[in-house]
This record gives sequence, structure tokens and C-alpha cells, in this order.
Amino acid sequence: MKAMILAAGRGERMRPLTDTCPKPLLKAGGEPLIGWHLRRLKAAGFDEIVINHAWLGAQIEAALGNGAAYGVNIAYSPEGEKGLETAGGIATALPLLGDTPFLVVNGDVLTDIDFQTAFAAAEALQQHQALAHLWLVDNPAHNPDGDFALQNNGAVQSHSHSGTALTFSGMGVYSPALFAGTPAHIPAKLAPLLRSAMDAGRVSGEHHCGLWLDVGTAERLAEADKLAQNWH
Repeated sequence: MKAMILAAGRGERMRPLTDTCPKPLLKAGGEPLIGWHLRRLKAAGFDEIVINHAWLGAQIEAALGNGAAYGVNIAYSPEGEKGLETAGGIATALPLLGDTPFLVVNGDVLTDIDFQTAFAAAEALQQHQALAHLWLVDNPAHNPDGDFALQNNGAVQSHSHSGTALTFSGMGVYSPALFAGTPAHIPAKLAPLLRSAMDAGRVSGEHHCGLWLDVGTAERLAEADKLAQNWH
């Protein structure tokens, strides 16, 4: 099973830090944000990693190389400076990801989600012909109304019925079929694809109650730095 780290964001809210450094290379606890993901992915059993990049992407390739320093093999999916949005970026990287479910990780998040559970999630997707399995988290202050509703049976819906409205963590396991109608090299957002799949009853999820921090501002980067000081 392969994993993809999304690293193509411009990081507008982090400027001027991101004017000269791509957001995934900003450091927390002495390690680039993307480095923590690589360490945790390796520990969970992922050896093949795909990384997309856009703004200052050459710096990411220069810093991480082929992944040997982290014990993984990295393949890159360059998008040009403007990027392709999440779904466009994943669709473009599909030739590198294969024809079975894969894990996708937001590169600008600090989290202790156990990526090892993605293997069972991928098996379940194939068994039930589902399209996605998402990790959802408690709503942070910057997203108080949440994104999707987690039902008691583990299904995820695009609006709240009996479920609890939670925030999408940016971490998910996806079937390549979710992107079957999404052309490569053209910008496309992920949320519409997920909502369509939810309406068809083909998205499952789980509530992650541990650490999850969207490192979207300089203040949250400082918070991430403090949290990661004790990581190894």
C-alpha cells in the first residue's frame, strides 16, 4: 500500500515565512512538518511515498531526496507553481499510486493518527466497494461548524442527521475509483467528490480524539513547535 503526502499548498496565511520556504519544510521540534509524516509513515509500515509539490517544490526534492534518510522511497508529482488543488493533485499522481486504495496525508498538519490502521481501512474499502475512509477530528476554533457528519454506524454524510458534525482531518484512504472522472493536470477540489460519494453511501470514517493541529498560521506553527519538542 502506498501513501501520498500533499505538499503543494502555497501557504498564503503563513507569509512571509512561506515566501522563501515551502510550507511542508517549516520546522516543528527541529524537524520539518513533512519529516514527521515520513517518520510516522515508515513506523506504520509504509515504504513507498508519493509527494506532490508546486510552490518552491524544488526545495522539497532537494531536502528529502529519494527518501533514504527516512528509510522510504519517495516519488514526486510536480504540479508547477500554482498547484492543482487536492483532487487534481491526486488524480495527476494516480500513475504513481497504483490501482489499489492508498493513504493520503495533508502535509501541513501535526498529528498522532495511527497510520497503521490505514491498512485495515483499505481492505474494508475493497470488500465493500466503498470509495473513501476519513479521519475526522473535533472542530477547532477556526472551523466550529465542522465539515461532515459521522454516523453511529461509521458512515460519513455531507450533512448532519443523527451524526456528529466533525472536521475532516485531511487524512483519508481512497480508492482510485473516487478520481475516475477527474482529469489529470487540471485543478479540482476534493470536497465535491467526497460529498457525491457520501450521498451514495460509499464513505466511512472514524473519530480521532488524539493530537491534530492544522498548522495554518504562524501562531499554530509556534504551537506545533512546542508540541513536537518532546517527539522522537
